[in-house]
Amino acid sequence: MLTTGNQLKAARALAGVEQTELASAANVHVNTIRSMEASAASSISGRATNVQAVQRALEGFGIEFLNHGNPGVRLAGKKE
Repeated sequence: MLTTGNQLKAARALAGVEQTELASAANVHVNTIRSMEASAASSISGRATNVQAVQRALEGFGIEFLNHGNPGVRLAGKKE
């Protein structure tokens, strides 16, 4: 599950997508992505539906979210 701004930034970097591309894929404004990433190591605040949309978009780019005590991400391969 997507939980922190740093996790979002790492996922986006691993997937190789820009903020604007992710915003488009998640159907949110780019400022939403910027605000989420600005939370850094803290929990992302904001609408749960936006966080879920961003997570689904990143999963579509092949990102898998890990939360085994510490938030993490890995590239699992693009979903078809």
